[in-house]
Amino acid sequence: MPFDTKVAGVTILAKVTPEQAAEVLTPEALQFVATLHRTYEATRQQLLQRRVARQIELDQGRLPDFLPETRHIREDATWRAAKPAPGLADRRVEITGPVDRKMVINALNSGAATFMADFEDSTAPTFSNVVDGQRNLKDAIHQRISFTAPNGKQYNIRKDGKVATLLV
Repeated sequence: MPFDTKVAGVTILAKVTPEQAAEVLTPEALQFVATLHRTYEATRQQLLQRRVARQIELDQGRLPDFLPETRHIREDATWRAAKPAPGLADRRVEITGPVDRKMVINALNSGAATFMADFEDSTAPTFSNVVDGQRNLKDAIHQRISFTAPNGKQYNIRKDGKVATLLV
């Protein structure tokens, strides 16, 4: 039975837990996603078609090149990119990992400058795992994430403020 989203035109066929519904799949969040979809779906489809066409060109031996319309930027010796945001200036030591509770805590506490939360390669991207990963990151951002292992070991975010900058 589909999850009742309470948002017109939005249906979720996957199993949704009460925690997922209350914390991530709220009517406001689903309305936001629906608005994005309705606004940009045609553009998204066009970009996917362009991607297929571009891959065919590359497969036929066409080499990548810079866009002609950006030539003025490349030729302007005074052009500079913006400075990195706070927490991103020193990226010499980074850690990447899955978004399950224990690993989020361990990565944030690792001593690395940044933690790249991986919703793809290191996480089986099932609906439930992705939604739970969002819950875990939300809890981490609000410093209320914890985990108790089956052996009773407790995991919590460091209290000294020396946690990695979160990147998603």
